[in-house]
Amino acid sequence: MIFQTSADDLSESLVPAKAIAREVRRRLSPYQLRNVARPAIGVYEQDGWTVERRLRRFVKMRKPKPHEVAFRDRVWSTFARLDFHLMNRGDGIDLFVDGEGKTQHVSVLAGDDEVILVVTCLSSETLRTTHLRHEVQSIIDSRAATMRILRRHFPDRKVKFVVATNNLAITPSARDAMASADIVHMDEESVDYFMLLAEHLGKAARYQLLGSLFAGQRIPALDPEVHAIRGRMGGLTYFFFVIEPDRLLKLAYILHRNRANSSLMPTYQRLIKKSRLQAVSRFVDDGGFFPNSIIINLETGSRAPRFDAVSKAGDGPVLGTLHLPQTYRAAYVIDGQHRLYGYANSDRAISELVPVVAFVNLPRSEQVRLFMQINENQQAVPKNLRNTLNADLLWDSDDLREQVRALKLRIAQHLGEAKTSPLYGRIILGENPRSAIRCLTIDAINNGLTRGNFLGSFYKTSVKEAGTFYLGTNDATFDALVPYIEHCLRHIRSGLGAQWALGAGDGGFVFINTGVESMLRIFSDVIDDLIATASIDPRNSATEELFAMTTPYLDLAVEHLQSLSGEQAAEYRRMYGSGASTRYWRRLQVAIRQGRPNFSPPGLDVYLEDEAKAFNTESFEMIRELETFLNKDVRRRLEDKFGGATWFRMGVPRKVRESALAIAAQKNVELDPDDQVDPWECLHLIDYQAIMTQSQEIWTELFAKRYTRPGEESKRGGWSARANWMAELNRIRNENAHTYVVKPQEYEFLTQLTAWLVKGQLENDL
Repeated sequence: MIFQTSADDLSESLVPAKAIAREVRRRLSPYQLRNVARPAIGVYEQDGWTVERRLRRFVKMRKPKPHEVAFRDRVWSTFARLDFHLMNRGDGIDLFVDGEGKTQHVSVLAGDDEVILVVTCLSSETLRTTHLRHEVQSIIDSRAATMRILRRHFPDRKVKFVVATNNLAITPSARDAMASADIVHMDEESVDYFMLLAEHLGKAARYQLLGSLFAGQRIPALDPEVHAIRGRMGGLTYFFFVIEPDRLLKLAYILHRNRANSSLMPTYQRLIKKSRLQAVSRFVDDGGFFPNSIIINLETGSRAPRFDAVSKAGDGPVLGTLHLPQTYRAAYVIDGQHRLYGYANSDRAISELVPVVAFVNLPRSEQVRLFMQINENQQAVPKNLRNTLNADLLWDSDDLREQVRALKLRIAQHLGEAKTSPLYGRIILGENPRSAIRCLTIDAINNGLTRGNFLGSFYKTSVKEAGTFYLGTNDATFDALVPYIEHCLRHIRSGLGAQWALGAGDGGFVFINTGVESMLRIFSDVIDDLIATASIDPRNSATEELFAMTTPYLDLAVEHLQSLSGEQAAEYRRMYGSGASTRYWRRLQVAIRQGRPNFSPPGLDVYLEDEAKAFNTESFEMIRELETFLNKDVRRRLEDKFGGATWFRMGVPRKVRESALAIAAQKNVELDPDDQVDPWECLHLIDYQAIMTQSQEIWTELFAKRYTRPGEESKRGGWSARANWMAELNRIRNENAHTYVVKPQEYEFLTQLTAWLVKGQLENDL
């Protein structure tokens, strides 16, 4: 239900404060719920409703919410959890903004004693790009009338207009238009960020939101003065003072490494951990305190903060009164976020004093450096977060090697964050949690770019060898290379849609770290081949032209991956360790060569020769493991069946027994009495098949369940045919003993046998 209202009756459109918690639970449900009379069940079921519960007088039915409703309800719930106690009822409010009945729709109205948020929610079922011209202009046209209505009903409050979007890639022109109109944009990741922050911080998360929405605006009734000591450390001026947490919380902002703060890049803080915050809060409430300082950076614009000295200036510290900025988001917390927010829900936030070291107007890169230095000696910064920080920290480094390192990390970051990227939402950035879909690491992208030839190699101050896309600066190279990579990845995604949907889930083997790294290297190989055969110059070619010439190569890789059997696909997925991505990449090269015989990337022929030798060595080791297993297991089964004294005579066929006895006798003539061999140790691999299949009774009772190969439970040819895999094993074993190169399919056969018999990783259905 949408409420149409003027300023006279706006209160009727609001949810009672005591009912907000219950309303949040309803809105966060993915379902619409409705009580339906029994005779109408069929009509509702035809419309997609299902029965949830049958009651005496009616039936409770449910239906998934449309995407636009689900998103709007999530936005509503986010602001409610951020402690806004003035929240609209129903599906929004239509405000009458002129005397002719014109209305302005407000999807979510959220307010408290200080601010009112006017939110327009826009959602798309699938990802698309939008300019938002109509929506932004509508807000601009009705802005003055809307504010008059709201200020009449809610005086002395700041009003902020917000556009919340879901599944919409916003064009730069739309962002500029919103910024010019003082409209805040929040996408679905920003909404999720503040929802998560509310879960971790509770009501204290509101400070972070206000800092985001009202950065630079004056905080009402904030006392700015603190007694402080001014000093210098590491060549930087700092102020040391103590302050009530309640005052500092209003000024403070934490640059969490999250898309919600992307406009403030570089950002560097890890998301506050709920468990740690709760522990800090309990510690504070129990009278605990922290003697170490919170470290912040004060942003005061072009001027230094006012400092009224009361002692003479000199080389040492100076006492005085520091005048803090009286604006939202004026103090960026570099270290101590848990200590500060531990006071947020405590009564002691007003009475306690916490020590603070405040630097002034540090460039963001210096804040990042300071953050990393502090954490080197405290809680280690996770590797993935260090990668994202270095993308910002090293971008303008004087060392070309560091610059290019930053370029690779920035490309990885863009591929995971940009909604135009095929890998959007699939790369683990900052401290975003891993999932089946978000399963790619920055390292995998970095490795693919490093091991390819896109960028080249560098000395500290000069280019050693320019890569195929390197244009002399990070910005120019980024702008040329990223669109090409996105086109190629989009083509792979289109050809392997089922794999795209799986990610790293069961059966997924393409859009995982080894797969994506290998794809990036293939894209680079293709460019190298086109340079050699078609005389193209990627630095001066249009992206669409390069991609059109690349497509035939990529199609061969896609066709190869589409054609793999379940076991072959599983082998790709099982590629782990330092050489895994190389094996994956080389196999894709081979697949392309089969369709384009002249495709010959450097090192491929040598690799194939070396791999063939490695196949032989590893295959011989697997054959020995299988022989050892069969020797022990078959003997044990015969001993259990026929007894310790007669098992060899009763359980081994006469022909096999006589051959083993003869071989043992011949060997023992030349051996010392203490080194005599047992006839059982003189069996050949093929002899185990003869023992197992000497009769249907023996096979069924002793061997069928353990030695029927997985997938051959219903193999044609009768019961004895199920042991034929041993004849193939014997053939490979005999040829492997000579100058024979094990074929890939034979290697896979041995790998499967070893996984089944020796490692116990596979089972049949018997």
